[in-house]
Amino acid sequence: MTYFDCWSSVAAALFSQALAGEPEFTESLPKPLGEGACGFAATISGDVEGRFTVMLDGAVLEAPLMGEGADQKAGWNELLREAANSAAGDLYAKEGKKCQITIFEEVACERQITNSFQLRAGDRSWTILVRDEVRAVAAPPPAPSKTQPKAEAKPAAAPPPPAESKDSLPGQISPGFELLLDVELEASLRFGSREMPLGEILELGPGDVVELDRHITDPVDLIVGDKIVARGEVVLVNGNFGLKVSEVAEPKKRLESIRCLF
Repeated sequence: MTYFDCWSSVAAALFSQALAGEPEFTESLPKPLGEGACGFAATISGDVEGRFTVMLDGAVLEAPLMGEGADQKAGWNELLREAANSAAGDLYAKEGKKCQITIFEEVACERQITNSFQLRAGDRSWTILVRDEVRAVAAPPPAPSKTQPKAEAKPAAAPPPPAESKDSLPGQISPGFELLLDVELEASLRFGSREMPLGEILELGPGDVVELDRHITDPVDLIVGDKIVARGEVVLVNGNFGLKVSEVAEPKKRLESIRCLF
């Protein structure tokens, strides 16, 4: 699976969720772009690198897909930036290839394209073109090995037996604990929190924004019961949200989160 494959899947899911009318995003035969067309390019580095450019038909920017009264170009800038970053996360989740978006910028429309798409909502459609120049980085050749003088082989000492951990699972915690291993537990993600006066809560209405106590780059918490068992970053996998785990609590703390449910 390539970066382009991940981007196509992510873009189809994001466009359907974020744009008015829940439009469909499908590959099609190429068509010329109309007046007012613009493009956005992502420069990518890591296990794959190169440039990925998305070009929008001018008619797309005239349609209120981002909502009535919204700045359509700024909205598309943010949406395509999110698609580029989510595709990088999806590529790592599915193929184990790490990459990141180092530059995301508005560019003049490209003449050369590699793929063409149609965005359809009802009886209207718009052309979106892609130029994919992202390629896997070639692995460096192995360094020449230096000849080392042969040393007399000595019998290896037997490794010490592994120490038994009090935090290890079945058989080490309590008799019969293995009977609980098939119990299903409810897990949830916590993006952040905020304390608010009751008056402010009663005044909330559609369109209001509640700012949380966590920056967008901070990891989110995986909660079981009332305990944090892991942290990581949110990714998109086949159109669904997922958690890419970056750190995990010690087994003892994870066990405490399970005990609090019984």
